[in-house]
Amino acid sequence: MKITIENKKGLGKDIKVIVDKKTMDAHLEERYEEVRKNYTLKGFRPGKAPRDILKRQFGEVIMGEVLDKVLKDTTTKVLEEKKIRPATQPKIDLKKYGEGKELEYVMSVTELPEVDTKQLQNIKFDEYKVKIDKKHTEERIKQIAKSQNNFKDSDKNHKSTKGDLVVFDYTATIDGKEFKGGTGNNTQLILGRDLFIKGFDDQLLSVKVGDIKEVLVKLPENFPEKEFVNKEAVFKCKITNVKINHEVKIDDDFAKNLGAKDLSNLKELIEKQINDEYKNSLDMLSKNQILEQLNKIKIDEVPQELIDQEVKILSNGMKDEEIKKNKKDLDIQAKKRIKTGLILNEFGQKNKINVTEQELNNEIQKQFRMMPGQEKMVKEYYEKNPNALASLRGSIYEEKILSEIKKQGKANVKEISKDEAENILKADNEKSVKLSSNKSKDEDNLEKKDTKKDTKSATKVKKTTRSKKTTTKKSKKVSKK
Repeated sequence: MKITIENKKGLGKDIKVIVDKKTMDAHLEERYEEVRKNYTLKGFRPGKAPRDILKRQFGEVIMGEVLDKVLKDTTTKVLEEKKIRPATQPKIDLKKYGEGKELEYVMSVTELPEVDTKQLQNIKFDEYKVKIDKKHTEERIKQIAKSQNNFKDSDKNHKSTKGDLVVFDYTATIDGKEFKGGTGNNTQLILGRDLFIKGFDDQLLSVKVGDIKEVLVKLPENFPEKEFVNKEAVFKCKITNVKINHEVKIDDDFAKNLGAKDLSNLKELIEKQINDEYKNSLDMLSKNQILEQLNKIKIDEVPQELIDQEVKILSNGMKDEEIKKNKKDLDIQAKKRIKTGLILNEFGQKNKINVTEQELNNEIQKQFRMMPGQEKMVKEYYEKNPNALASLRGSIYEEKILSEIKKQGKANVKEISKDEAENILKADNEKSVKLSSNKSKDEDNLEKKDTKKDTKSATKVKKTTRSKKTTTKKSKKVSKK
């Protein structure tokens, strides 16, 4: 195999490759032998069909298969030998091929640019550690206790009030007649929540065990029997129990009901839970600080093919007019994203970072836990969408790289309180909203300027059109003479 590099321009280069006739003939002969073994021709013993007959029937297909194999093998070998890392899929231009001929082709390839990742070793970022005060932990536990129901039977003379649990059997009628779906036993309502039928709860206030109470309501839109929707019904309710919600006692038993070992362990778990709630958002701030510094790392040239591909992704769903209008911004955004990706990828390769199948499966399992009852749907989504799985792998890969950058970088550790964490996140959110608002204003101003320019241009065009018409009339007169 002969390799010649020609037409080198920046990151792009053309590589001329010649595979000699002897090698091509050997590949063809090998493939013909494979076909001959599995081909039976009348009048010949199995595996003894003449090559000229095989060539007439399968010659074009065999040549195509051999070409595919040789091109795949040689292009990979050329890139490895010349230590070229392609940014996109190389383009192949076949110049010469055929039986009894050498193979000649030109491979056009765009290389990935050189990236210096040494600067990442000294990268600086803020790392926040939230110190949770005991009072915040206790407040959260009290909130949990308050949300827990602890209903106990009331005295038989107790009249129901808001917040009580009323248990009853009922028979409902419309115009004095019973109807399908109009009976129920052991129905339970917490008064004041209005979760059964609108207006039902209020009519069960001040009832006690043993009472018979008639409730008049209009059947709702979502009533199962559609012919009775919006009709007035009378529910004859027999009150079988009234329960009062008692304050939950915060003790070891309460903690065990929530899955903790005891109250002390519950406090530890709640403290970690509150910390984690802030950690994710604060880690995002650290990540953004790192990404901002990545943009300062110089890359001489970013492959245009990658920018074009990224623009397609960014403009997905946009109309052609919208794409043209935002072309400059899309290019800038795409270039920034590609540059960040190149730096992260280079760092990942130099530090031998990869994503294992176990890590990928663990992330999918997390999604299962976040969507209980929909595990099958999530599983099928990734099975049917390889791009979604690749995107998930990419996200894990990026997080692992950023984690390694943090290890090698210089963290400015800040221990802050819960209130300080809230203020930091609030300030960052306001900053993001302000930047977004200013960007929208700039786009509006630019649009107004463009509109004015278009108006002026339209006026100039009209004047030019008039002068052309006048010239045309004069020309006609001259021609007549």
